[in-house]
Amino acid sequence: MSTPSQYKRIVLNERPVGDIEPNTFRKETPSFDLKPGNSEALVKVTWLSLDPAMRGYLRDARSYLPPVKIGETMRAMGLGVVVQAGSNSKFKVGDNVSGAFGWTEFAVMKDKDLTPLKLYPGIQLLDYLNTLGSSGLTAYFGLKDIGKLKAGETLLVSGAAGSVGAIVCQLGKQMGAKVYAIAGTPEKCDWLVKELGVDGAFNYKSPKFREELKSMGYLDVFFDNVGGDILDIALTRLNQGARIVLCGAISAYNAAKPKGISNYLTLISQRATIQGFIVFDYAKRYPEAIAELSKGLANGSIKRKFHIVEGIEQAPVALPMLFSGGNTGKLVVKVADESAKL
Repeated sequence: MSTPSQYKRIVLNERPVGDIEPNTFRKETPSFDLKPGNSEALVKVTWLSLDPAMRGYLRDARSYLPPVKIGETMRAMGLGVVVQAGSNSKFKVGDNVSGAFGWTEFAVMKDKDLTPLKLYPGIQLLDYLNTLGSSGLTAYFGLKDIGKLKAGETLLVSGAAGSVGAIVCQLGKQMGAKVYAIAGTPEKCDWLVKELGVDGAFNYKSPKFREELKSMGYLDVFFDNVGGDILDIALTRLNQGARIVLCGAISAYNAAKPKGISNYLTLISQRATIQGFIVFDYAKRYPEAIAELSKGLANGSIKRKFHIVEGIEQAPVALPMLFSGGNTGKLVVKVADESAKL
């Protein structure tokens, strides 16, 4: 098996103040001197996940994970295949794995930092970056544990055509709720209604958005991926005892100073709650969620859609799409084929 002389990785070049710029990242081509230790494996990265949280990794600020350092490989979850295994590794050549590889074509990983992947009927490898990965887990625990959604209630989802939002919409319907979605184009709204079966979808770019949203009535659970003005508007549509699931705020990630909310007094009058959460806090319960989500994929009740870009060099170009609404479904980068060849 021939070994390449070099490999590619994308590192943080400078911290963006606002939008991600062309010089935020840079490509490096180090010599291929990667060798796994005793309980390690050399992984060829095949797919990378692009997620809104990655914008937060670029800030030099306190958060649930430390910021990516200047000159460090950009942090990202991905899928890969083992191409070399250390003498005491529990993995073997050809094993499919997931891990926090970052934006790189190859990575030496400790066994404990790799998750073996198995394919079941109705399951494909890419599902482990979407429905069976952080997107599905976030949707599952956010809706069930934070939102506490019940049958017959009304659920509103912002960023509904994204990877998390699309799964939230489908889980909401499965749980017997009326589900309404917010997206940014007529095409996305049509997809949400016709393909995912939501009860109604609203284009937030429509000049009549505020009035159209009122046709939904009042909501019991708002699963928010957007923040900003959308969150502020939703605060005016709360039922008594409503729960707001604060998952993300893609409208504010590129802002030097995020815009605040003004309609928060509704939280008092309607005895409502607003709560943020991080999916990593539920790590011990991941098997529970994966088992249930796998059933939905296998029987077709949970649909998935991927927006694929080709080549690791395209990762910095594609990442801003998450904040401009340029993707529908899960945004991923195809890095290499899924064979165990170097």
